Amino acid sequence: MVLDGVYVVDGKGEPVFRRVSPPTDKEVGRVAERIHRRVARLIEKRGLGPVADPDEADGLRRDEPLLAELYSASVSGRVATGPRAGMRIARVGDEVAPEDGALPSGPCCASVAGFSVHAGVCVPARDRLRLERLARYAGRPPLATERLSLLPDGRLLYRLKRRWRDGTTHVIYEPLELMERLAALVHPPRFNITRYYGMFAPAASLRPRAIPEPEASSPPRHPGCQSGVEAPASDPGESKKKCGRQQAETSSTPRYPGCQSGVEAPAPDPGESKKKCGRKPRNYPWATLMSRVFELDVLACPRCGGPMRILAAIDSPDAIQKILTCLGLPARAPPIAPAVSDPDMAFAW
Repeated sequence: MVLDGVYVVDGKGEPVFRRVSPPTDKEVGRVAERIHRRVARLIEKRGLGPVADPDEADGLRRDEPLLAELYSASVSGRVATGPRAGMRIARVGDEVAPEDGALPSGPCCASVAGFSVHAGVCVPARDRLRLERLARYAGRPPLATERLSLLPDGRLLYRLKRRWRDGTTHVIYEPLELMERLAALVHPPRFNITRYYGMFAPAASLRPRAIPEPEASSPPRHPGCQSGVEAPASDPGESKKKCGRQQAETSSTPRYPGCQSGVEAPAPDPGESKKKCGRKPRNYPWATLMSRVFELDVLACPRCGGPMRILAAIDSPDAIQKILTCLGLPARAPPIAPAVSDPDMAFAW
């Protein structure tokens, strides 16, 4: 996901956004060609070309042979282990002639030797809803459980969202075959799958000036102050009577219950204002994140559908065990079985 423009720094040191025209089909084709050329050059530089010895060049195949086999089987659409090792994944759908299997062409789309670039989706400015949908689509999980079903013979049937070019609409897995495909998608530890660059890089000096600021809120002016609560309407003539008394009143009288505005606040540090120039990004609550990512309202009452609120968070193991025992639920975590190398013995314990 990229911007439809660039940022330039003006004479005052402030970033200014300059919009650029959409890319043409030829420009997208040049990008796909450049990606293909650079990836091929990188593979040759690391000694992974077609004429290289896989055992010598591929360290993963030497150190983690099973993981390397899972990767190889995943990209080739075959089974890695078990009685069907080396066979293709079972597919269901209409057969399509080979000449119809070419990549579909369209505006701002290009494909070079298997490297495809699709630049035909654009989100209008300030359309935050469509931008969020596009970001969620790019970060979607590899499996949709609502399209996964169990067949009578114990195999798993997965319905594709869109038909493949060869006419496949469903794929069938053995349980361990599906686990193989999912294991190949797990990224290594401490590996970032989302990266930001340019103005949005974490260490970019101009990033605080380019990202949108949090929405304006009205937090209490003092700790414990409930000034956000709407006060009752007052008599118009009452304000004139209180006008002369406002100067005599001291700050020791709070305006609302629980307000500690009478407590003398420490003098602010002159250099503190400079430190607060870069505002801390807004942290979304847990319930909001669950709703934005999974479209799941965790605070909706399962009985009436009304909103619930968190009363307390219990983290004491003894209290948790007593509550679960009182509710008739298991009070201990399920045991973790040791890993097994033989697939036939996977369910023996």
